[in-house]
Amino acid sequence: MNITDITDEDEKKPLVRQTADPYVYFHKDGYYYFTYSCPEYDRIEIRRAWSVKGLEEARPLTVWRKHADGPMSWHIWAPELHYIDSKWYLYFAAGRAEDPWWIRTWVLENTSQDPFCGEWVEKGMLVPEWDSFMLDTTVFENKGKHFAVWAQKSPEKTENSCLYLAEMSSPYELKFPVTLLSRPEFDWECRGFKVNEGAAVLKRNGKIFITYSASATDATYCMGLLYADENSDLTKAQSWTKLKKPVLVTDEAAGIFGPGHNSFTTSRDGKTDYLVYHARPYAEVDLAFALYDPNRHAWVKKIKYDEKGFPVFQ
Repeated sequence: MNITDITDEDEKKPLVRQTADPYVYFHKDGYYYFTYSCPEYDRIEIRRAWSVKGLEEARPLTVWRKHADGPMSWHIWAPELHYIDSKWYLYFAAGRAEDPWWIRTWVLENTSQDPFCGEWVEKGMLVPEWDSFMLDTTVFENKGKHFAVWAQKSPEKTENSCLYLAEMSSPYELKFPVTLLSRPEFDWECRGFKVNEGAAVLKRNGKIFITYSASATDATYCMGLLYADENSDLTKAQSWTKLKKPVLVTDEAAGIFGPGHNSFTTSRDGKTDYLVYHARPYAEVDLAFALYDPNRHAWVKKIKYDEKGFPVFQ
């Protein structure tokens, strides 16, 4: 085994501490890029290293800071770094200092081929079909088209957040109408709060898999799974199937509580897929202040596949 590969021992301990909502991307330049929610929720940092393990010691670079007031001035959450059409993009959620829960998705663009250089330009809000609480946007490509998946409060406002998908007309514009992928309906999705959020996309074995997180951000937090055939019309709700049981839950014996809000990456040789997710090393947390507990750490786990080609995370 290469010393840069993730071992069983690596899976038993945090990869990087106090990095909630971890997003890791292996780029063609050979670097693993890493971004996450900073505990202070006031800035966006990126790191890079030649291995996933190396991200722990990688020096963070602050590429953007919150505004003093107005939009993008509070709760800077869940950034994701994407490379689209030879440009870098950061998608993130943010509220207002005067209205912290007015959360929306925003986009930054950098035309430099090195995201540690160049200028990060604010491209504005990723405007949804209706205006409401919106966060945790991820993007992916399939069959030459780009799609976005995000969490948003429904027009009926019967849940905290549901999952939606839309094709993109540009890296910072959505095509309408949007597609409802999933709403909290099972008990494990509705503990504490009715939540579907933190989508991540894995393309394998002829399918598009979307993991997502559900319930409150305490030990009840867990991961669900949706999937579709890669040749189907992804904008049609009937193309998607939702599993009735969660695929990753708290493991008390391992000391991993509330796993969720993940991303996917690979080993350097591309032979092993990795799940990078956040969790706490303890169960006791005050739900009223759970989001302000800084100890949601990034963990990593090797992904296995069953005989049907589905990822296995437990």
